[in-house]
Amino acid sequence: MAAHNELGKKGEDLAVNFLLNNGYIIVSRNFRYQKAEVDIIARKGNLLAIIEVKTRSTPDFGDPQEFVKGQQIQRLVRAVDHFVTEHELNVDVRFDIIAIIKNTAGTRIEHLENAFVHFE
Repeated sequence: MAAHNELGKKGEDLAVNFLLNNGYIIVSRNFRYQKAEVDIIARKGNLLAIIEVKTRSTPDFGDPQEFVKGQQIQRLVRAVDHFVTEHELNVDVRFDIIAIIKNTAGTRIEHLENAFVHFE
């Protein structure tokens, strides 16, 4: 596995542990629909949190959350709409980003709730 893939996997594992420690239940990981992949779908009460995890070894080229682009957001929205419909869920949906910087100096995790809003 390439080093960046390993870092991404470690980042997702860190994000799952972070969410579990903050009262979320993990519903799904790496849910795929068409061209989209949703990193983590978590639930807390009546809230379904859609989590995009961005992990970097350095913030030198920008914060991890800056790497979520419009087309990716549109694909995520379609995937989540399919997931909610397929599972007949009656929940509020929120799109979050968990931004992680992990390197030899340590690990920084930032949970950005309502990270983007989709207008159709």
